Amino acid sequence: MKRTTVSLVLLLVAVGAAGGLLAQQALASAGRPTVTPPVSLTIVLVAIGLIVVGLAVPVRRAVRGNRARVDPFYALRVLVLAKASALAGALLGGAAAGSVVFLLTRTVPALGSVGYSIGVAVGALILLAGGLIAEEMCRIPPPSDEDEEEAAGATS
Repeated sequence: MKRTTVSLVLLLVAVGAAGGLLAQQALASAGRPTVTPPVSLTIVLVAIGLIVVGLAVPVRRAVRGNRARVDPFYALRVLVLAKASALAGALLGGAAAGSVVFLLTRTVPALGSVGYSIGVAVGALILLAGGLIAEEMCRIPPPSDEDEEEAAGATS
């Protein structure tokens, strides 16, 4: 599995920002109330980001040799969860940023909604960071020259 690239993260942030801005604009144009995210969304995003890093700790210990082997399926699941968390955090962070931009450009900004949207943006960034950190923790270091010589000797 390829590592999450900066360009992909920036693309998802931009897509999320455009989507959040356009969704809020469409709701306001239709005369409907704009979306105000709940405080619990921020808490959940932060919690998921921390949980993903916590799940990657045993994998990191096994990779460094400080612990017995870890089930490879567990490691793969943690890696997939970390990647999904990073991508979802980028998309949600962009959407929240787009919502903040929309709310701040109104003639009478709803400061409560702006605060909640900023909270979601911060929570999404923590989720993004947690996903990227966990993804890095699951990375296997490149083999050393000694390991390659042992592997070549075993196959001969």
